[in-house]
Amino acid sequence: MNRFPIWKGKRIGRYDDRLILRSVIFFALTVAALSVFTIWMTERNILFRIFLLFLITVLCLLDLFYKWKSGSMVDIRNRQAMSRMLLENRWFETEPLQRYRSGGRMERITYFPALYYRRKNRHIYVTVKIPMGKYQDKLLHLEEKLETGLNCELVKKDTKDIWVRYEFLTGVEKSRIGIQDVKAENGELAFGTVDTWLIWNLTKGKVHATDYTNAARTMLFNIHTLEWDKELMEYFNIPENMLPQVKPSSCIYGETDKSVFGSSIIIAGAAGDQQSALFGQCCFNPGEVKNTYGTGCFLLMNTGNNPIYSDNGLLTTLAAGSTKDKPEYALEGSVFVAGAVVQWLRDELRMIKDAASTKEYAMKVENTAGVYIVPAFSGLGAPYWNPYARGTVVGLTRGTKKEHFIRAALESIAYQADDVIRAMEKSADIKLSGLKVDGGASANEFLMQFQSDITGESVIRPSCIETTALGAAYLAGLATGYWKDKDEIKKNWRLDAEYDAHMSPDERRKLLKNWKHAVNSALFWAEAAEK
Repeated sequence: MNRFPIWKGKRIGRYDDRLILRSVIFFALTVAALSVFTIWMTERNILFRIFLLFLITVLCLLDLFYKWKSGSMVDIRNRQAMSRMLLENRWFETEPLQRYRSGGRMERITYFPALYYRRKNRHIYVTVKIPMGKYQDKLLHLEEKLETGLNCELVKKDTKDIWVRYEFLTGVEKSRIGIQDVKAENGELAFGTVDTWLIWNLTKGKVHATDYTNAARTMLFNIHTLEWDKELMEYFNIPENMLPQVKPSSCIYGETDKSVFGSSIIIAGAAGDQQSALFGQCCFNPGEVKNTYGTGCFLLMNTGNNPIYSDNGLLTTLAAGSTKDKPEYALEGSVFVAGAVVQWLRDELRMIKDAASTKEYAMKVENTAGVYIVPAFSGLGAPYWNPYARGTVVGLTRGTKKEHFIRAALESIAYQADDVIRAMEKSADIKLSGLKVDGGASANEFLMQFQSDITGESVIRPSCIETTALGAAYLAGLATGYWKDKDEIKKNWRLDAEYDAHMSPDERRKLLKNWKHAVNSALFWAEAAEK
């Protein structure tokens, strides 16, 4: 049963374009009628009649005031605005009635869109019946016109059968806090990332700081000068005194307030998660690459002291451990869906009971039997950066089994990582010499072996795969003197497993060629959706 008609409210009429004028005329006629009736029914005492007329006028004005306060006048104005929107855009059908000698003609409206208006508190609900035909697409996308005409902002849009309901919030402009309201220029507002907030609270407001890697993520930080960008701050009217002090990833930021843990503890490190993982993997030399397998895949390549700009869909960023005198840079590429494809197999498709079982299923078959899965559930990340691409499964036959499907899902993780690696090699003009891996999915031996086979390089997994946390510990220990330098930290790195490529070059080229075809299918969907 359709739930929307319950919420329909008042229908917008074809003659509501003059609703305010009609309401004023009706009010004036009501006052006049009451006045005439009162004079006719009362004695001929002039003072008494004047008093009654005054009383009627006051009562009518009070009624008008009540309607204004209760929002009735707002409703009238909004209904009029919606009617004029439909009429001005000619979203209705007519038929001629009569022609005049002058060439003009009268028209009768045969179809007028079914729009229903309802307001509750600060929310406006507009329910639209969607017809089949030339007005279908227009009525399905009324958000912008309604926001402008009703001076509100869309918060929700529901679709049910032939009905669409828009929910808007009114009074947004009055409620919105501007930069002048909080007086940021006077230092009454502080800005920062999550690490800034943590340091601020741990020190009870004594330290307002962040590190280079997190500052770079604000898009306000100049990664060359290692300072807040003056031009951007001026353009966006952002006072510099509201921004945190920016320090190296490994340094003494301050001490925790004694009230937090009972005694003071040194805060000695801060870094973005992927930069921390790069440091935890001891990728200190240019050309060294790590891949963190989580819900997505996050690949970083150390590019040394010179920033490298990519024409292949990669991000140029700062690496952890950078100092003002000697900054270190990295290339970063993000894969949206990695471990999430395994979660999809488990939770939505219910093909597996747990992530660990994917290895057993995948190894029961020699290959995917030509099946390729492109898990573009929310678009494709690096190096494609296409938000409109959608998940694609190609190569299905009558002989496709669950094992083939699961294996194809695992292989898709390795294929996506390989796409980013090739983009890194091309951008940095550096040939990959081993891939360091970490994260939960790196424990899957089948995936790691296939990653090595498809890249043609060794895949190196350390004994500690939680390298993000390890990198944070290294940064803090380096600042406090627990470790002397990077060389001493590097000696702490321990190998767990190394996977070497066994696949022939011809087989690798064939698989990668078919993968590209599968990706093109996902991208074709995006192109078709845009038209």
